[in-house]
Amino acid sequence: MRSGFVSLIGRPNVGKSTLLNRLVGEKIAITSDKQGTTRNLIQGVYTKDDIQIVFVDTPGIHKPIHKLGNKLNYQAYYSANDVDVIALVMDASESIGKGDMFVIDKLVNVTTPVILVLNKIDKLNNEEILKKIDEVKDLYSFAEIVPVSASHNDNVERLISVLSKYLNDTVKYFPDEEKTSSPMEFRLAEIVREKILELTNDEVPHSVHTLVSDITEDDKTINVYVDIIVDRDALKKIIIGKKGLMLKEIGMRARTDMEKLLGKQVYLELYVKTLKKWRDKEKYLNELGFNEL
Repeated sequence: MRSGFVSLIGRPNVGKSTLLNRLVGEKIAITSDKQGTTRNLIQGVYTKDDIQIVFVDTPGIHKPIHKLGNKLNYQAYYSANDVDVIALVMDASESIGKGDMFVIDKLVNVTTPVILVLNKIDKLNNEEILKKIDEVKDLYSFAEIVPVSASHNDNVERLISVLSKYLNDTVKYFPDEEKTSSPMEFRLAEIVREKILELTNDEVPHSVHTLVSDITEDDKTINVYVDIIVDRDALKKIIIGKKGLMLKEIGMRARTDMEKLLGKQVYLELYVKTLKKWRDKEKYLNELGFNEL
């Protein structure tokens, strides 16, 4: 048995969560086209034959404008300090920008091997892929460079093979059937947040947090109660929508995914609450679990 931990890092919106889901073969992290979707360290587990890799999906590293942003960056930096290998994910279809260099600069004093994962190669032809590799290879002393497409499952098995070479443990940390260490309450709350990300724009997705307040169960039904936290009343009105239609749509979409995950009928109750400027107040960040590290 060879095992170990791999941290997925990178700037926001490069496809880390999509890659994590592909690697472990199950949707354990929500995805969207909005930047900053991931807000917590999410462990995904790949187990096959004599290999077990525990992947840690991290929030996108960025220049923060709120205390929440500082917490998220800290989570990403923290994860890089206690893993066997770091997988730096970049969007191969975009030009190298300040955000990419900001992340690379944070790796200057890191002694852990860094694998560069060039994601979204489905948007490039072979010549463009080779050109991108040549463009990035001297930005940092990468141990290896692996081009992939998480959305199309291109070269993902090759990435697994490369990462496996850097595993240092011989312990099986999770049972074969386990895909994530995230508690079910967290996964259910994240499903609701994903639907909000799908249905809203502008400032709304960045100002929303969700958490399960209660779960009860009988023979036929699981009752799930989720609080939707926003930082001002105007956003609360947007999420509820005219005659409650937006909140109803969020609930319908979330319930469908929850029933697939739980294999049981779900009764879902959503409550929208305002905590003014929660992203900048230590008290609320503590209460919402962002200071656990």
